[in-house]
This record gives sequence, structure tokens and C-alpha cells, in this order.
Amino acid sequence: MSLLSPIPELLQLLDLEEIEVDLFRGRNPRTDRQRAFGGQVLAQSLLAAARTVPDERAVHSMHAYFLRPGKANKPMIFDVENLRDGRSFSSRRVSVRQDGAVVMAMSASFHIEEPGLEHQDAMPEVPAAEECPKMSEVMAGRSGAPAALYDQLWGGYDVRWVGSSGADGTIPANVHGSHVRIWVRANGELPEDAHLHDAVLAYLSDLTLLGVSTVPHAPLFDSRSFQAASIDHAMWFHRPVRADQWWLYDQVSPIAINARGYSSSRIFQNGLLVASATQEGLIRPVTTKR
Repeated sequence: MSLLSPIPELLQLLDLEEIEVDLFRGRNPRTDRQRAFGGQVLAQSLLAAARTVPDERAVHSMHAYFLRPGKANKPMIFDVENLRDGRSFSSRRVSVRQDGAVVMAMSASFHIEEPGLEHQDAMPEVPAAEECPKMSEVMAGRSGAPAALYDQLWGGYDVRWVGSSGADGTIPANVHGSHVRIWVRANGELPEDAHLHDAVLAYLSDLTLLGVSTVPHAPLFDSRSFQAASIDHAMWFHRPVRADQWWLYDQVSPIAINARGYSSSRIFQNGLLVASATQEGLIRPVTTKR
């Protein structure tokens, strides 16, 4: 029933098969889930695009729309369109298909490294990851379910609970009424491949971002009170990142309205702002009839 795959299986998932030029096939993990995890499709799409650009160019932004639920028991096809290769930037569009239908559409842009102006937000002062409880323990304490259930659900990833503006009140709600901070890392060493680390970051960024928009309304991210699904997901990659080392996921939801929740985030590593992510998703109360 795992939502996130252990590291060896993740590396297999992200090892795409090249069918022909700019066309790739991706596997799905062994799971009893009916729908493919959105973060997995993001990561595979990003790697498919990256395999078509010059080596010296790194992704700096991606924008994805989830159009249909992906089936977890069938492979997906990643069709990469080369929109432009300029002197500094490369742009790609990826159509993800399954059973002849597009399940996700993504655009990504890649950029050479060059000097320029620099500034950033300061990283929030938070306890070190090793001082924070495992998120599985926090969820178990609130739900009554065993922590092992959540450890199995999240696969081989280390996720630590820093705090929220919700039930624990560890973050004051006077600035953001819906605020969550967690530490995250892939619980195993990853190969020295910058594109792979970006892809794993995208994979894990889909773990809690939508759930942040439910914090003022429900005590659990996996509340059965909502029908939840990602609609779109965007990321900006500011600096190189190591997805197998601790990074702080600082997430807020400024608004939820019309059965949609919007969340944004900053991702810090070693005091540096390395990426930003935003997401809007469906959070329809299950009592709503359509």
C-alpha cells in the first residue's frame, strides 16, 4: 500500500526506457493503490525532459497540470517536445499518456549557470531534524493508527514533524492561519546526478503540500472528510540540492475556497533557499453531492 517507494525501487522507477527519440516509458511501483502518486509522475516527467537538454543546463522551473488520474497498474508514456534551445535556456513540453489519454501536461525550462544579482529570505529558526519527532509518530498519536502504518505508507523516506499552526499550535497563526513545517530527506544515498536530485525533490514535494490547506479545518492530512486531488503543481529550482540530505519544507496555505486549496512553500537546505513550490488541489467535502 506504499505511497512513496523505497530508494532502490525509486531509482528503478526513475530509470526511464527510451522508446525512440524524445519518447520514454516509465514504470509504476508494486502497490495496491488504484491511482499513481502525483509526485512520481512529476519526477518521471522532469527526468524525461532533462534527458533531452544539453548536459550543462539545469532545470529552473516546471509547471504541471494533472488532467486525469494515472493508473497505478500500467506504465506511462512520456512524450517530450523540444520547444526551443536558445543560447541560455532550453524549453520543453511533456505530455504524459496512458491508454491513449493525456494524464498530465508539463512545461519545464532549463538554464545555464551564470552570474547575477543575489538575495534570499532567511531560513526560519527551527529545531534540527534529529530533535524533531518522526511524522509517523505524530500522525499515529492523532489518528490512533499505528506509526508503522504511516512508515509503510511513506516508504524509505525520513520525514520529521517541526510544527504547524493547527492542533499543536507550535507556529503562531497570526501571520498564516494554515502553516506547516517538516524536515524531509530520502533515507538512503542517491547517485551523483543533479537531475535525479531535482526529480526526487519534486517527487517528495507532493507529499504534504495539498494537505496544508486543510490544517484549519481538519486534524489530519489524510482526513476522510475530503475528496482530495492535485490539480496543478509548479516548482522553481534556485540552487543545486541534495535530496538525500535534510531539507526544510516551509509550507503555507493563504486561501481555500470553492472546493480548492492553494498552498505555497519555500525549501531550505543548509540555510540556503534552494527551491520553491506551489500547488492547487481539489479539497471537496465528501458530503458535497454532484
